[in-house]
Amino acid sequence: MMANSILLLASMDVQTWTYVIVGLTFTIYIGIAIWTRAASTKDFYVAGGGVSPLANGMATAADWMSAASFISMAGIISFAGYDGAVYLMGWTGGYVLLALLLAPYLRKFGKFTVPDFIGDRYYSNTARFVGVICALLVSFTYVAGQMRGVGLVFSRFLEVDINTGVMIGMFIVLFYAVLGGMKGITYTQVAQYCVLIFAFMVPAIFISIQMTGNPIPQLGFGDTLSDGSGTYLLDKLDGLSAELGFSEYTEGSKSMTDVFAITLALMVGTAGLPHVIVRFFTVKRVKDARKSAGLALLLIAILYTTAPAVSVFARTNLIETVSNKPYDSMPEWFKKWELTGLITFTDKNEDGNIQYLADKDKNELVVDNDIMVLANPEIARLPNWVIALVAAGSLAAALSTAAGLLLVISASVSHDLIKKMVNPNISEKGELIAARLSAVVAVGVAAYFGIHPPGFVAATVALAFGLAAASFFPAIILGIFYKRMNKEGAIAGMVVGISSMIFYMLKFKFGWFGGGGKDDWWFGISPEGFGTVAMVLNFIVSIAIMKFTPAPPEDVQEIVENIRIPSGAGEATHH
Repeated sequence: MMANSILLLASMDVQTWTYVIVGLTFTIYIGIAIWTRAASTKDFYVAGGGVSPLANGMATAADWMSAASFISMAGIISFAGYDGAVYLMGWTGGYVLLALLLAPYLRKFGKFTVPDFIGDRYYSNTARFVGVICALLVSFTYVAGQMRGVGLVFSRFLEVDINTGVMIGMFIVLFYAVLGGMKGITYTQVAQYCVLIFAFMVPAIFISIQMTGNPIPQLGFGDTLSDGSGTYLLDKLDGLSAELGFSEYTEGSKSMTDVFAITLALMVGTAGLPHVIVRFFTVKRVKDARKSAGLALLLIAILYTTAPAVSVFARTNLIETVSNKPYDSMPEWFKKWELTGLITFTDKNEDGNIQYLADKDKNELVVDNDIMVLANPEIARLPNWVIALVAAGSLAAALSTAAGLLLVISASVSHDLIKKMVNPNISEKGELIAARLSAVVAVGVAAYFGIHPPGFVAATVALAFGLAAASFFPAIILGIFYKRMNKEGAIAGMVVGISSMIFYMLKFKFGWFGGGGKDDWWFGISPEGFGTVAMVLNFIVSIAIMKFTPAPPEDVQEIVENIRIPSGAGEATHH
């Protein structure tokens, strides 16, 4: 009996395994949502404020590691090599900045949302409104990337088209985000963290052993190959890349200015991301906010230190599998990815072989960055259950972030717009209904973006960071550390910052206003890095206007003084 079951499991194909593993994880998520239904607006917005630091750390890590971290980051690194490192540095550095500079102070201020902080700190509904608009812009740009990731995974592993995949993902997120609110999302994200980290590490460990005999992928990719040749894996990849005319994998091609600008935009963008900041409002004490930030950093580091290794393994395996090999001899995974349109082969010289070259005119194979992590276990011929596990992991990554973002969108609408501005007398029940309805609308808009995506996952996400850097970061930093900062300065700064970022994005990403190529970029900075320039503009405008306008009221200045004093400090000095 036992032997039969093992044989049955061994003979299951990838699709069956995917149905089993994805089905199981989805059942867990939905079960958690029903078990932790939100009963009050406090439950809905901040999970009742009673989440433990460890659970919050895991939830923050899952919220943070989106489809861009799970699917696209290693994909970008495997094609861009050294240039892809900006994403690693920017996203990790940003997280540290958030944990040290912002989280504890915002927690002490005790608001539910970022626009709420901005509205109260700058004592103005105009500031609140600008904050809501910025939060919606950032969140929708970000969620478009997540929905695209969900569609991508479904289309390959459940063999449905990408649009159907987006719809399935949409219904699941809708179910647990609308029912459970922040409470449901928090505990679902704890489960999603476990799934996604397991799914990322298992194949990495397998392939690391296969290629270098070293079970630790972080060390494996700097090790020698296990074929006894004594060649280092990275040297081999540099050699393979150079043979095909690509720049050496370990050399960069971006200018230092652009690398700096992108890294900084991603860093300060992280620190201004509304869906990550709101996680720190779900714990009991300021001390817990710091603790959970530290734990989340450790949990995130597991994936981030493995990503470069995964990129190297995937890239090496891909080149060795396809380069100069007959198209007819391609393995089954190649044909399946072709069906999704994410790998395309055009036999330009009609010799039946795949010419994979850097030279665009001669190259016959186009591979989408986003499939490298997903196809990696298949290229390395790992067991079917590992391939299905990666599918479940990437869905967990995309869905956990999408849920966090939808909550920000619904809270901005129901709490900041309706309760604080339109109808202050709305009942608790009315506000909960409004929050749930706005989540439904938000999911609809997100699905639309997932079906008509602007660019691939990580680029879309990088732009969301630029928008957050250009709008929120200066307003929050000045709001916490500079009590003379007033509403006129903050509003003007946010408007100038976000408008300049949108203008630059539309001009160089979408070709509006006369468009332009790489040579026309201002200061040689790409749209992904322009958030840095827009942020500096925001700071300059805010401070300049503040100098010529009245100081904030006394009570606001006192609040700012109090946020910065740790609770319990200063009591011993009174006689």
